[in-house]
Amino acid sequence: MAELEAEIARLIREYQAKAGRPLTVGTVESATGGRIADRITDVSGSSDYFKGSIVSYSNETKIEVVGVKKETIESYGAVSEQTAVEMAEGGRKLLCVDICLSDTGIAGPAGGSPEKPVGLFYIGLAAERDSSSQKHIFRGNREQNKQSAVEAALSMLKQYLRQRSGQPSEF
Repeated sequence: MAELEAEIARLIREYQAKAGRPLTVGTVESATGGRIADRITDVSGSSDYFKGSIVSYSNETKIEVVGVKKETIESYGAVSEQTAVEMAEGGRKLLCVDICLSDTGIAGPAGGSPEKPVGLFYIGLAAERDSSSQKHIFRGNREQNKQSAVEAALSMLKQYLRQRSGQPSEF
């Protein structure tokens, strides 16, 4: 088990002990293809807080299943801050979770453009009172870019949990 997953599990369990209620997590993944969920579930007992994942690789799935607005993809593209946030918000509702992570990106080696290069990823996070995204540009091959995106998503979740750990009502 890697350090990030263990730290996330510890933070969630601390929250649950303080708040006296569960804290649930889910993911909506595109370019990482389910790898964020895989890493979270590497922790024994993760079924106490991890409720599920949706792999929405195609734009149609993002729109028809997850609830990303067609206009968002048409205006900003599938790989955008706006799409990442709508994926996380849609996943939060669909999976009935407190926190949902999402990713959308261009893993490579093809698919990039001058405006959106190979390695560009947006990681989204949605919680009850907060939705945000982070932009990353990774410089590896396809596999390395996917792994880097997973690390970035787990780091974002860990940071969010750390920031909110003293305020159980804030999730």
